[in-house]
Amino acid sequence: MKTTVDISAPLLREAKKLAAREGVTLKALIERGLHRVVSERKQTTPFKLRRASVRGKGLQPGVRNASWEQLLDMAYEGRG
Repeated sequence: MKTTVDISAPLLREAKKLAAREGVTLKALIERGLHRVVSERKQTTPFKLRRASVRGKGLQPGVRNASWEQLLDMAYEGRG
């Protein structure tokens, strides 16, 4: 199957060099890498976040209706 993927130029150059050194096609190298990543993900146990809620009443009234971007701005305020 054909598809288009954007790969950074430096990474593509390195991948082409590696494929040439190993005597394989770029396609074969990419497929090998994808197979490896997919198989690793199948073998690992999914991450479960432990329950860490507190007995609060949610967000404070001043930020209850804030957007995610506004909440992030407040969280990182004064941190550079």
